[in-house]
Formats: sequence, structure tokens, C-alpha cells
Amino acid sequence: MPTYVYAVIKPDGTEGEPFEVFHAITDEPLTKHPETGEPVKRLVVMPQVQTQTDKGRFSKKNLDRLGFTRFERKGDGYYEKTAGKGPDSIVSGD
Repeated sequence: MPTYVYAVIKPDGTEGEPFEVFHAITDEPLTKHPETGEPVKRLVVMPQVQTQTDKGRFSKKNLDRLGFTRFERKGDGYYEKTAGKGPDSIVSGD
């Protein structure tokens, strides 16, 4: 699914802080902030490739807020949860 960037429209008509939303390309653009209900507009931005060096996007808080679970490799076939609500660990079989 594509990532869209929106900004809250402040009462004076200026743009507030931008935020990202994942939704299908066929979905209608948002008109209200999903959490606060404030009016928003979709911003036109260049497509971006997300990498692990992107600050904040893959933070534990942001991943948890978006409903993702993050695991880090801790050994041969063993992964521990570092963010989210998934299982505490994953062990892959041989």
C-alpha cells in the first residue's frame, strides 16, 4: 500500500505538522485526521524509499502506534521482539 502524507489545516488556514498514512490507492483521500478529527489535506511529495537509516519512521514508538511488530536477530534462528504486540520471540526450525 502507498504511503500518503497529510497535514492538519490550522484554523488560520496554514498547514500543521505533516503525518503519514498507509491506505490503498483506490481509497478516497482523508478529509479529517484519523485520531483528532481535525481537517487535513493531502500533500504532494516525491516518492521515497524507506531504509533503516530513516530517523523516526522505524522507531519503536512509531511501529507500535502503526500496529507493526519488530524483531531483531539475537542468534542463529532466534529473534526477539523489540516493538509491537507480537510474540516475545521467534525461533526458526532447521
